[in-house]
Amino acid sequence: MEKGNKEILLEAGLALGISLGEREMSLFASYLEDLLRWNSRMNLTALKSERDIIIKHFIDSLTLLPYIRNKSGRVLDIGSGAGFPGIPLKIAVDSLSVFLLEASRKKSSFLKNVVRALNLKETVVINSRAESMMEDSAYEGFFNIVTSRAAIKLPPLLRMGAFFLTPSGSLLIMKGKRTDKELSEARDVPQNLGLKYSESHDLTLPITDDFRRIFVFKKLAS
Repeated sequence: MEKGNKEILLEAGLALGISLGEREMSLFASYLEDLLRWNSRMNLTALKSERDIIIKHFIDSLTLLPYIRNKSGRVLDIGSGAGFPGIPLKIAVDSLSVFLLEASRKKSSFLKNVVRALNLKETVVINSRAESMMEDSAYEGFFNIVTSRAAIKLPPLLRMGAFFLTPSGSLLIMKGKRTDKELSEARDVPQNLGLKYSESHDLTLPITDDFRRIFVFKKLAS
């Protein structure tokens, strides 16, 4: 990882309330190397430069940290793709148990390779769709945190969160621009889902100033 990009990642971590030590920075560097190498053979991300990946993938993923209260909880990352936000969250907070759900076999192969290469404990790759997982009652109410990064519209994602979350668990949804309509819909969550809209936060990423919005929902206690 180039020195300037390393400093960007370190400063972003501090701004989010976490100090990334030598272990974390080494893991991020290895992750970046694997991502760039695999991306030359398969379409993992449209971003090609080291700096763009660090800002728009790594730092973007870490923006969820302030909303993860349970640092030893089980996290389900729906539609993980190349591992965002699940793998950066696991690198930054090793005490989390992270489940990376990805329907693509090729992307799942990449995720399994990264988990092995980085020796990430309590990190599971599930090559499946959320709808298929919801047919297994063992996963109902199993996760403390459910995340998704722009991949799924709110209505189905709320149903998924309602199924997977333990009571008092959090659904953290990452979106970009043009989400005002979804924000309006989010505030009118169907009561029978057992979810409550909690808050939303707007932010911009460093250097690029790309806009992000994070929706936070809570699973009602039984």
